Amino acid sequence: MTNNEFDNENEPWDLSLEPDSKWYALRLKQIFRFKDLLFLFVRRDFVAVYKQTILGPIWFFIQPIITAGIFALVFGLFGSIPTEGMPTLLFYMCGITMWNYFSDTLTKTSDTFTANAGIFGKVYFPRMIVPLSIVISNLIKFVIQFCLFMVVWLYYFSTTDIIHPNIAIALVPVLIIIMGFLGLGIGIIISSMTTKYRDLKFLIAFGIQLLMYASPIVFPLSLVMEKYPGFKYLLLANPITSIIETFKYGFLGVGVFNWGYLAYSLGFTIVVFFLGLIVFNKVERSFMDTV
Repeated sequence: MTNNEFDNENEPWDLSLEPDSKWYALRLKQIFRFKDLLFLFVRRDFVAVYKQTILGPIWFFIQPIITAGIFALVFGLFGSIPTEGMPTLLFYMCGITMWNYFSDTLTKTSDTFTANAGIFGKVYFPRMIVPLSIVISNLIKFVIQFCLFMVVWLYYFSTTDIIHPNIAIALVPVLIIIMGFLGLGIGIIISSMTTKYRDLKFLIAFGIQLLMYASPIVFPLSLVMEKYPGFKYLLLANPITSIIETFKYGFLGVGVFNWGYLAYSLGFTIVVFFLGLIVFNKVERSFMDTV
């Protein structure tokens, strides 16, 4: 062996790819190393969807307005479902704003492996970057829709005296984090399962729709606790319930706020996220054989 060959063997490597045997690994160092790729995926998720549309990002504003308007017409006017004394449009927008972030995150992360199989099979990068980029891009969308909600909220706050915000507003960043990681955890679990059971993805839209009606979006939790106490615990078993109720309570001054309910949602989210991480890390090693 020549001196040059010996020197080359002792030169430090810029990148070392090694198998990771830890089923719980977050790979934060690798994700940070590929942060530029993460930002590119965020840009792709945010821009590409509306690039060849007529209205473009305006859909971010149209969607919650139309949905809240339909809910106000169907459930408020025709169904006469009480909204705890709040304007129907504001009440429904309050729940829809938070719900959209969760449902969009869950829907898109649940297709991680099948939608990106071509990329995963050609080049190496931490696979968790893809679902994380979805969480971040949907967070940008949430901020836009949250600004729209604030415009409606400020209008009613300045023209009526029935809205009483309180200190629970300070919990909004925590609620957003919980909602994002809950959608991420459930999404990557479903994505891992669809590598073998493709028909599961057809149940996602239906399941999310059912979950929405099992959440206090079109009706207040207090109504169920008062008139249908037998369903109270079934509704509270839904971790999204306390998140939406806390959000309503902070901005509107109505709703059910309970630290125990919120702690349950946080604990449920932590368990689901780490369970999803375990399943995701296990499936990513061999999913190319089944996709």
